Amino acid sequence: MWNPETYLQFQAERDRPFFDLLAQIPDSWVSLSSPAHITDLGCGTAHLSAELARRWPGAQVTGIDSSAEMLSRAPSLGNLKVMQADLQDWTPADAPDLLLSNSALQWAANHPALIPRLAAQVAPGGVFAFQVPGNFQAPSHLLLAELRQGPRWLTRLGPPERGPGSLSSLDPQQYAELLAPLGFTVNAWETTYLHLLHGPDNDTDGRTSAVLDWVRGTALRPVLSRLSAAEAAEFEAEYGRRLLQAYPAGPVGTPFPFRRVFVVARRD
Repeated sequence: MWNPETYLQFQAERDRPFFDLLAQIPDSWVSLSSPAHITDLGCGTAHLSAELARRWPGAQVTGIDSSAEMLSRAPSLGNLKVMQADLQDWTPADAPDLLLSNSALQWAANHPALIPRLAAQVAPGGVFAFQVPGNFQAPSHLLLAELRQGPRWLTRLGPPERGPGSLSSLDPQQYAELLAPLGFTVNAWETTYLHLLHGPDNDTDGRTSAVLDWVRGTALRPVLSRLSAAEAAEFEAEYGRRLLQAYPAGPVGTPFPFRRVFVVARRD
């Protein structure tokens, strides 16, 4: 279950890639000065979908998310509606002029099949724009996988997911190679953000480290959902201690590098 308060604890850091993605979509593309239909896949609380609705007030903006808890926080705007659906099997009633997804597609399986399927939904002359984390080899994720495979948790949780269904993303070149043959003009790139997180990293049990607070809202969520409250507390304590070693606090916060992959593709 998604927790909006936990996820939005670092709202400024999580929102910034959305605006960086949006900045690379020229109004001249897809007649974006007056699009008719915009879809935000994996919109969460839809607070960023509302930014799309404000930028293009003449468009009908639809936010899609699988979590009723997140959608319950959606703002009320005349040209914004939200819908509960799984992005892996979503198909639109009307082909979107802009299909956008911010930090959601990494939860979906098999990107070599998923990306072309989603791209096919875009209206002719439309834009497919998305951003996904590219940090799955970072200590935050490797330590989580290592702890899960230890003797205490392996039988309780099973091994970390591999292949289809696992948290994953591709490189910019791989996304370009998927989309260009389908008739898209592709702008793909990556950025590593250096977040300076703030939290009580001097806590001796490690359970309230700043990086732990971050992953609690994302990668750690499906792990904790399989554990009892007592087990979740034990798991978090050990994981937090390891995170404190990998991401020590500095004088201006806890440095947390975070790589992200961006794609803005126009359907010619």
